[in-house]
Amino acid sequence: MTTVLRSLGGAVADLGGFELAYVTSTGDQVRLPLSDAWSLRLESVSPVRRFAAYRGQRHLSGRWWSATDERHVGFESWLERDHVMGLDFDPEVVAIASQPFWLFWPVEGGGRYRSHAPDYFARRVDGSAVVMDCRPENRRKPRDLAAFEMTRQACELIGWEYRLVGTLDPVLVANLRWLSGYRHRRYRLGDVADRLGVVFCEPVGLMEGAEAVGDPIAVLPVLFHLLWRHELTADLSAPLRAATIVRVGS
Repeated sequence: MTTVLRSLGGAVADLGGFELAYVTSTGDQVRLPLSDAWSLRLESVSPVRRFAAYRGQRHLSGRWWSATDERHVGFESWLERDHVMGLDFDPEVVAIASQPFWLFWPVEGGGRYRSHAPDYFARRVDGSAVVMDCRPENRRKPRDLAAFEMTRQACELIGWEYRLVGTLDPVLVANLRWLSGYRHRRYRLGDVADRLGVVFCEPVGLMEGAEAVGDPIAVLPVLFHLLWRHELTADLSAPLRAATIVRVGS
């Protein structure tokens, strides 16, 4: 990989000395001042680090197929998988990238820099951006917390939201894992979806509404897809059951 350096004179100092590096479509790594990064389409870049897999690995790496932008997004742990699934479920998110960039900032003595690659970059429908790091609270070491804090400061300077997230509610994760199995658009059968929209205009139990449309074996996959798409809504803080109340989404 070739590294290309760009400089905008005093722009680096204007934003606390932060610099950012990302990978272009040709595989080159470009490093530039943070002040020159706000217009980059970082939601579509390739990861700056490889997702390694090896014998004895403590954390499972993999790729999540994102229904949001129909491409694979990498993860390096079950926690990251849960959070990229949550981003994929979020109706405000329109694109997601994993390990989107290196952030560099100067440290005292000898012109040295420290670096950190956040876990995710997500673009919202309104054009705003979210940068996310995933780390359980009991595994946040002082050095890691320092990197997260510098990332938060950099995001604040450029106008991006920064989130340091931990373990999600297990009930919500279980519900999203179930619904995610029906996230592909192939499950949206138009005639069945239309009839479900009519049945759930008023709040109705999940199975009762499915049976009102037809054979649940044929109807439920469409119903779950519509829940994933927020065309139907339910309380996902409680386990999904036959009696779960479902209604048309706002």
